[in-house]
This record gives sequence, C-alpha cells and structure tokens, in this order.
Amino acid sequence: MQQQNSNPKYVEVANNVWGMKDVFVNLYMVKSTQNDNWFLVDAGLKMSFPKIKKMAAALFGDKKPQAVILTHGHFDHVGSLQKLLEAWHVPVYAHYLELPYLTGKSHYPPADPTVGGGMMAYMASLYPTDPIDLGVHVNPLPDDGIIPGFKEWRFIHTPGHAFGHISLFREEDKVLIAGDAFVTTKNESAVNSLLLQTKKVSRPPAYFTPDWEAANESIKKLLLLAPEVVATGHGKPMYGKEMRRQLHYLHDHFYDEFVPHHGRYVYEPAIADANGVLYVPPAAYNPYTKWFITGAVALVTAVAVSAVMKKKKSLFHF
Repeated sequence: MQQQNSNPKYVEVANNVWGMKDVFVNLYMVKSTQNDNWFLVDAGLKMSFPKIKKMAAALFGDKKPQAVILTHGHFDHVGSLQKLLEAWHVPVYAHYLELPYLTGKSHYPPADPTVGGGMMAYMASLYPTDPIDLGVHVNPLPDDGIIPGFKEWRFIHTPGHAFGHISLFREEDKVLIAGDAFVTTKNESAVNSLLLQTKKVSRPPAYFTPDWEAANESIKKLLLLAPEVVATGHGKPMYGKEMRRQLHYLHDHFYDEFVPHHGRYVYEPAIADANGVLYVPPAAYNPYTKWFITGAVALVTAVAVSAVMKKKKSLFHF
C-alpha cells in the first residue's frame, strides 16, 4: 500500500522510493537497496528547485545524489535541472536518443493543441519545446540496461511520448517508474491534472506525443513486466491487480479509445534520429484557435471597459 510520509509534500511510493508532485508533474528519489546512495528521477518545473532541495535534505541530509536519471527531456521534467547541477555537480543520464534535446542540438516536435480533451491540451502551443544544453554533464545510459551504480534497477526504452523516453524497473519487487510512457490521470484535463488527480491508467499526455504506434508498443513492454507498483510522471501511484487490469485495458483499447480522433501526429508520426528531429507532419487544423482569440478579445475588452468606467467614476468624486 501507498505510505504517507510525515512530510505531506511527498509520499513513500515503495521501499526506498519517494515521490513528489509539483503543480502537475511528479519527480522521484530512489535509494539503493545495497547502500546509502540515491538518485533523482526527473527534475520537475523551473520553480521546483527549492522543493527538490528540501525533499532531498529531509530524506538524505547533506548527501547529494549519485546521479540524475531523466525519463525524457520535456520542459516539465528538466525545469530545475541546471540549478540542481550547479548545487550538486553530479552526472545526468538519459537515453542516447534524448541527447539532442539536452545538448542544445534540436527542438522537440511542436506540441499539438488539436488533440483536445481539456485545458492542458488547449494551451499546449504555449509550452516550450526548445532544448536545454547540459554540455558535458549529460551522458548516455549504458547499453547493458542497468542504471549506473544501482544494479537492482534497469531501464527500458519506451519511445512514443519522446524518442528517447525510458522507464525504470526494479525486478525484485516489480516497482515501475514509467515516466510519461503512460500516466495515472487524464493529463489533458486541468481539473484532473492540477486538482483531482483521479487514479486511472491513461495514455501518455496527448499534446506532446508524436508517435502513437510507438507509444502503444511501449505500453505493451511495460504491461508484460506485470508490475506491482506503478509511479508515473503525472498522477498518483497505483498498485496491484486493479492497476494491471487498467494497464491491459489501455493497451487493448488503445486505438479505439485512447488515441485522439484527429491531430498532427495521429496518422503520421514525427521522425528523429540521434541528431534530433528529421521530419514533422504538417500542423492539423486547430478548432480551438478561434475560442482563444474570442476569449482574448473579450478579456481585453472587459479590462478596457472596466478601466474607462473607473476613470469616469473618479471624475464625479470630489
């Protein structure tokens, strides 16, 4: 069962695995079962830095992590990374196909706001897709599939949501840190993502998924592991038989229920290699653009009218 830590900002997800939600994204701290070493999984938002430092101090005192392991490099998973590196001076590891987006070489494919499903999706064109440059601090994960320095953990290449996306798995107790290969909330909905976080195994965040076929193949890889514990990049941890039932349902009904009905990448994926993005399909028609324009015009008009009325009102006060 999920255990609540004495600090309400984070929870003990499994033995030696702790998670924290910041706004709408999760990050994890993992201690070795062999010694006192630990590593950080993902680095949240830019505003996450003090929260990460506080959580690390509460769990490990002044012992810095051995490394930072990235499931992928989207903005909400690397936001505090450069500040953390300035403080900790530790190596960062990612799949080699993610390195172009972590070394300043390539932008990610554009987000797709046309997938719909909620405010998080409608706002997707505002989310940054530009790379960060970690320089010599970032390293490719080894070919043997083992997390460096933590032999009980292995990584699995789970592309679809990102070209070099990985998930982490501890075989001894079947703990899976899935990143955004799939999530446990409807992440396109702001209400679910920010507030309710209703537990439900769901597709990867649609607005940032450029290859749906690869995403489903990755989900199949993970369900074949028969995990007992699942911790994802968005949503709360899930456990046991019901979680596995929902994971099977996600894979079995992926194309008829979970892939968007329309969108930039629905019928044609983006293509990339070790140097970055090679091809992006044309943008899909966005039926939500006029809503935003109408809403923006209405908001500006309301503000202007309010200002005029206040000014007129002030003229009659002596």
